[in-house]
Amino acid sequence: MTTGSARTNDVMVRNRAPGAALAPDPVSAVDTLHGRAVPDPYRWLEAADSPETLRWLEERGREYEREAAAWPLRAHLDALIRSLVDTDLWSTPVHRPGAAFATVRPSGTEHPRLVVLAGDGPPRTLYDPAAEDPGGRTTLDAWEPGPDGDLVAVQTSSGGVERGVLRVLRADTGAPAGPSVPGVRYSHVAWVPEGAPSFYYVRRDGEQGVRGVWLRRVADGAETLVHACTAPGTVPGVRVLGRRWLLVTESHGTGHRTDLWLADLAAAAPGRPVLRPVQVGAEAETEARMGPDGLLYLRTTLGAPWRRICAVSPEEPGTEHWREVVPEEPGATLDAFAPCPAPGGGPALFVSRTRLGVSEAVVHDARSGAPLYAVDLPGEGMVRDPEAAPDGSVYLGYADVAAQQRGLRLPPGERVPRPWPPGAPAVPDSPAVERTVLWCRSEDGTRVPVTVFTAAGGGGSRPGPTILHAYGGFGRPRQFGFSATVLAWLLSGGRYAVAHVRGGGDAGREWHLAGSGRAKPRAVEDLVAAADALVSAGLCTRRQLCLSGGSAGGLLVLAAATARPNLCGSVIASAPLADMARFELLGLGRMWTREFGTAADPDDFAALMSYSPYHRALDSAVHAPGRRFPSVLLTGFHGDTRTDAAHPRKMCAALLAAAREEGRPPVLLRYERDVGHGPRAVSRAVGLAADAHAFAAHRTGLSPR
Repeated sequence: MTTGSARTNDVMVRNRAPGAALAPDPVSAVDTLHGRAVPDPYRWLEAADSPETLRWLEERGREYEREAAAWPLRAHLDALIRSLVDTDLWSTPVHRPGAAFATVRPSGTEHPRLVVLAGDGPPRTLYDPAAEDPGGRTTLDAWEPGPDGDLVAVQTSSGGVERGVLRVLRADTGAPAGPSVPGVRYSHVAWVPEGAPSFYYVRRDGEQGVRGVWLRRVADGAETLVHACTAPGTVPGVRVLGRRWLLVTESHGTGHRTDLWLADLAAAAPGRPVLRPVQVGAEAETEARMGPDGLLYLRTTLGAPWRRICAVSPEEPGTEHWREVVPEEPGATLDAFAPCPAPGGGPALFVSRTRLGVSEAVVHDARSGAPLYAVDLPGEGMVRDPEAAPDGSVYLGYADVAAQQRGLRLPPGERVPRPWPPGAPAVPDSPAVERTVLWCRSEDGTRVPVTVFTAAGGGGSRPGPTILHAYGGFGRPRQFGFSATVLAWLLSGGRYAVAHVRGGGDAGREWHLAGSGRAKPRAVEDLVAAADALVSAGLCTRRQLCLSGGSAGGLLVLAAATARPNLCGSVIASAPLADMARFELLGLGRMWTREFGTAADPDDFAALMSYSPYHRALDSAVHAPGRRFPSVLLTGFHGDTRTDAAHPRKMCAALLAAAREEGRPPVLLRYERDVGHGPRAVSRAVGLAADAHAFAAHRTGLSPR
């Protein structure tokens, strides 16, 4: 990487013995960035399939298996987690004339399958990835039925790379309806409501043509570019609202800013829509839906850091015409909504808010914004994907810490949702879990909440093995849905805590911005304060504390542990970011400069290097070789196209260099092929979760009750 007058020296060291590259090498790559020499002795590990990397990974695999064989709870946790996920798992249904579409993962199977429900008959399988790929490498990433339900767009990928194939299937037979689209990554699909079957979709990365929104004809695959993304680092989106209005969006950095345009499909040909701005250039995140009254409803952070809902006519959609309907509520993030009919007629809004990880739901009058009634949710859990059906019912997913996600149906005017699909148990048999909130003060005096879970009767306030989890990125609030891994840990006698650090969305947009970009070190400070608070409250000792995080959360736990090596006894970092000098060059890092900053800017670079875990570990290996880091388990996935697996590979090498002496806590890398950052087969997900928490149990001293 060259920035300004900086000089780059990309020297690859290849004349080394297998497994020997565990100490900084003075002839390895060194970048000069903003006048600072930045050594990178393990850059050769960025070459995922080089002979040197493969030999190095083989040695790490042998080290891992030797250690894992001694973990006493490995088999116990594996069996317990498998038993907890052994249930039918349904998605929220999408309704079309005469049918509903949904995914279900039947008990004992590896992947969800797409099914059609019509009348009172049993679900009919439309697409099953296991039937296409018995080896379990293929996942169903997304799907969208056509406006009349006769065609369905299905996206699949294989090997975890999250870039796969978009195809259109006939809903009655499952047969292909036209040529497929290769190289698609989690594309939105929006069907043209009239005329020859065609749909809009997005190209996110430009590898298969211009990045933006494209119109594609089903029969022959003919395509037209409708909207090109010209700004770097933006992600396009597309929807059709109310069978008439085309909504095109561009997200500028996840969770930071959205631009929206609207076009009337009744006024122009589908390939030449006239896009008018709804919100362009404002530093706000906005989502739009169409109401039953023909108005456009917008959930937005514009003028409301906790989010509010505004209404506007699609004929004049600009922000100057917006009318506030549901105001923000400080203390609760408005994270989902669905326009629906009100009891007795008129428009209403189903609104879900999250308060410190727990969802609340209220139905509001869409004209006045007044609350009509609160929805009686089954417990302290998470609401997902509310969607109104033609009969006026709102369908939603619900899960909590002790209960697997299930479908619910809320008929108009009713306060208590009914189980969906018909025949599902109203209240599943689940263990009791207790939740408390602990508050701590971060380094700058900010109060940070920490939610603590224990199984009922699980040890009270006595110190015990504790996992402290954090994410703190992209403005995402922590929501307490179901995790078989967490529940298994609790049922085995452990304590589980979640730090609501800045950088997440737990306290609105300002909370996010206060822990992003150059302020990202605050998120690390918040996590350190949360760990100190758990120990000070007598809930655990340092040795009994294990930090845990994945992806952006993996970055946080590694940054905290390398900043304060005595903070905890162990760390689990799953698919983490680690090398913050080069994150933009790996995986999807180029899309995340709004969240983390860029090494091209001297002030951003200084902030990045102040907490970059890889460089802290390298510095310790050279200047403080006696420093004792916690035991660390890193996980890496060879097919990871988001946080490239070079991050955990390089981080592992740097930590090994700093902790190679006899008697040091172990540094382990659990590395998998044929999987990536996203969904995987159930058996592989269970194996990963069981291993990670068996490691935590071994290091914290957990013994099952």
